[in-house]
Amino acid sequence: MTQTHAYGAASASQPLAPLNIERRQPGPHDVKIDILYCGVCHSDLHTVRNEWHNTLYPSVPGHEIVGTVVAVGDRVTEFKPGDTVGVGCMVDSCQHCASCAEGEEQYCENGFTGTYNGPMFGGENTWGGYSENIVVNEKFVLRVGHDAGQLAAVAPLLCAGITTYSPLRHWQAGPGKKVGIVGLGGLGHMGVKLAHAMGAHVVLFTTSPGKQADAKRLGADEVVISKDAAQMAQHAGSFDFILNTVAAPHDLDAFITLLKRDATMCLVGAPASPHPSPNVFNLILGRRRLTGSAIGGIRETQEMLDFCAEHGIVSDIEMIAMKDINEAYERMLKGDVKYRFVIDMATLKQEAKAA
Repeated sequence: MTQTHAYGAASASQPLAPLNIERRQPGPHDVKIDILYCGVCHSDLHTVRNEWHNTLYPSVPGHEIVGTVVAVGDRVTEFKPGDTVGVGCMVDSCQHCASCAEGEEQYCENGFTGTYNGPMFGGENTWGGYSENIVVNEKFVLRVGHDAGQLAAVAPLLCAGITTYSPLRHWQAGPGKKVGIVGLGGLGHMGVKLAHAMGAHVVLFTTSPGKQADAKRLGADEVVISKDAAQMAQHAGSFDFILNTVAAPHDLDAFITLLKRDATMCLVGAPASPHPSPNVFNLILGRRRLTGSAIGGIRETQEMLDFCAEHGIVSDIEMIAMKDINEAYERMLKGDVKYRFVIDMATLKQEAKAA
């Protein structure tokens, strides 16, 4: 084991602060990564503050990781020192259940192991990307094909990107399809970019009139102010698919009624308390579907990264220093970021060196 500088929280009531954690030495199938950038996800905040009531402390968040390979185990064949790579929300799974065999490790029937906060169904804690380095099994390491100058903005693709890409692909967003994106935050702005690149007609739903110009810049063909009943009514029964990215409880019926017969609304935002229950008749009378989706498997995440590199897609980001993470959390709660914070991990190294 080797000591690594990191930022983490000792309890739900304490801010993130410097601490040292231990990383294992690379085993035969492991890749050691020097972390360059780490995105800040709303899940980080939920976990640190124990809003999902499952946090293992100390908690070191971060699952939108881009870095450089610095060492590999003697049986690693796909990576070598110097490679630019990414790590997303998972670092392991059982690798033998039906879901894992089908490349859907995010639905591992025995519970995947999160990049932070340990295995889903209990087990030893894991520590994420708010740290100098990380050691990961090669099966959960991803190649990054973007240019060097884009790497900071690539980091959020490892969660926000795949969380929106996976359902858009699964429900076949593309030419001839009318696709709605609810919310223009860290997830929503990626949904707009990806659906546009896939060739769909993209409609952005927002409660904020001030976001209309930015939504169109990102690729939305239309913008609907969702609290305007007249604007919403104009789109009744017209959508093939709606991707709802909002991570706060809200009225789902307002969007369900916009679906065509046999169409789907997929939830990817994870609020700390439940949505109000939808009206069953809005589902029954149109044979509509309300569903959810969790990130993507490793194979699909690599597909997403390749798609984004081919189409020049990255996240819109604001870079911060590691020491500013607690302030970033408060700003994130207020929606005061366009559209994803990314930590320059060189600032952690500088801070650790000065200490």
